[in-house]
Amino acid sequence: MSDFFYKSSEPETVAIVRDFYVQKDMHRAQLAVLGSMFGGKVAPMRDITSHFAGGVKLTGGTELDAHWCRPDDYGYRSLRSTVKLAKGMSKEDRAAIRAEHERLVALWAEHCPKRLSSHEYWQRLVVNTGHLLMSGGIKLEVNGTAYFRLGFQINEAEHLANVAAGTPSCGWIDGAVEIVASEYESARIAKVKAVEVSNA
Repeated sequence: MSDFFYKSSEPETVAIVRDFYVQKDMHRAQLAVLGSMFGGKVAPMRDITSHFAGGVKLTGGTELDAHWCRPDDYGYRSLRSTVKLAKGMSKEDRAAIRAEHERLVALWAEHCPKRLSSHEYWQRLVVNTGHLLMSGGIKLEVNGTAYFRLGFQINEAEHLANVAAGTPSCGWIDGAVEIVASEYESARIAKVKAVEVSNA
């Protein structure tokens, strides 16, 4: 499957892509706050449509199993939806563990950020998310220009004809012009370096 590359300096297009990364940075900051509530780093997770909180990297062993699932391959634990009680515990111990679990669940609910929908921003860019689900897409912004890598080709004339006919379209990004892969890759590298500098 071929990838197609585009860029746009249209102010509204650039603003949408920039806003996505602002929201993504805020989401990461909220994950850090969530982790501080539990004493460990929260895994930033994403699926095909959104970014969300994963498990927490906690220090400890089996004593955590009442409240937390076993660690994954990277050492992150997910909070159990219901407490896991060991056999032979006293009524008082069971009540105490249940109360602690309720506290942890409430703390998670209070501080866990809501999912950040990446598809919401593609929809604002007038890109058909069905095509994204099948073929994928990446967006980034560097120095006032938005860049896109798509697993499908967008065509302005076809899009306008489909809109007029009321039929589905892959969409069209305002101001988009097709570019070669090397121009996109240069922008991607510049974006990575800018992020590294800001995190240093």
